[in-house]
Amino acid sequence: MASISREMRQYLSEQAAAQEALNKVMSSADAKAEGIDAATAALKSATAKVNAQKSLDEGKTFDEAGQEVKDEPKPKDNDTHSKYASMDYRKAFMDYVKTGKKSNLLDFRSADTSTGTSDVGAVIPSTILQEVIKKVENYGQVYALVRKLSIKGGLTVPVLSVKPVATWIDESTPSNRQKLSLNDKITFNYYGLECKIAASILTDITTLDLFESTVIEVISEAMIKALDIAVIKGAGTSSPMGITVDTRIPAKQIVTLAPADFASWKAWKQKVFARMPAGYKANAVFLMASGTFEGYVDGMTDNNGQPIGRVNYGIINGPQEQFGGHKVVEVEDDVIANYDDAATGDVVGVYGDLSNYAINSNMQMTMYRYFDNDKNQLVDKALLFADGKVLDPNAFVIIKKGAAV
Repeated sequence: MASISREMRQYLSEQAAAQEALNKVMSSADAKAEGIDAATAALKSATAKVNAQKSLDEGKTFDEAGQEVKDEPKPKDNDTHSKYASMDYRKAFMDYVKTGKKSNLLDFRSADTSTGTSDVGAVIPSTILQEVIKKVENYGQVYALVRKLSIKGGLTVPVLSVKPVATWIDESTPSNRQKLSLNDKITFNYYGLECKIAASILTDITTLDLFESTVIEVISEAMIKALDIAVIKGAGTSSPMGITVDTRIPAKQIVTLAPADFASWKAWKQKVFARMPAGYKANAVFLMASGTFEGYVDGMTDNNGQPIGRVNYGIINGPQEQFGGHKVVEVEDDVIANYDDAATGDVVGVYGDLSNYAINSNMQMTMYRYFDNDKNQLVDKALLFADGKVLDPNAFVIIKKGAAV
């Protein structure tokens, strides 16, 4: 009876009583027509109530007491997104950035724990945030290749360091059980990446579309550059730990090439390609300054005079640079130094599988407004929290410029 409502129980009871009354009248020896009609009408009335309640109860569940059990309403996943993407929120955000006016429509978050300031910032509308992320992923050549995570900062994450090994056995010799070692662990912190915009850049903009496109361009351009630099050479103290700074990279995979070796295909094969463990070669790419590739690698020839660094001019996206069968990603000189400008001992290239480097961030940004007393001007500051770490140091070979012999 737990599956029917309290009302239904009552009506079924009345229906059973009416049926019993009709049966009693019908079985009576002195039954009269009036009595039979009245009992029949009562049964019809009770049955009508049962049928009506059945329609009302359809699709519902009830507890032991006959009370309806209702599911708790589930929050909609896109409620928050819809709020931040609404026209009202976007206009209120524009007013805040341009004039400093705080609206009740905006969400403000404090950055106390991470920036040492008591200021609060407005959450950037999701329409702007999505476009910034899209630009960062499309134009950040290094960032586009790394792994993206979104886990809580401060957590220690185990990194799988040993893979199972398959062994041949006979009928009487079992193989040793391989245990996955989780001894290697990394911890992601909260580092603030800020982009400061002079308020005068945005103050005179009158339309919402132009305001948002300007904010997107300014923020994405600055953050693309900062993220790419951090992945390669971030200090690891107030920014992500860069690949070339990580002390866990095996010593044998940090290679120094003298000028003669740098121009030699044989030296590259012996000292660079051969140092990469086979398991990481499939997805490995080269990162180097454009001047390094164009001036040294692209013109390199083997012992037979055949070009090594081939540039394939396809029908899509222009030339696709390759070296030894691996993609070459040309970066700006402030990410990796150009060979001609690099000092002895400077990093001039990275060879590796960038999926073994992770950027951890929820990619949510807030906007702060403050007065810069030194420059005597209002400043809008976009703030993003992120960290980055090498997951597997064996996946990278660092190439440094050597002294002439």
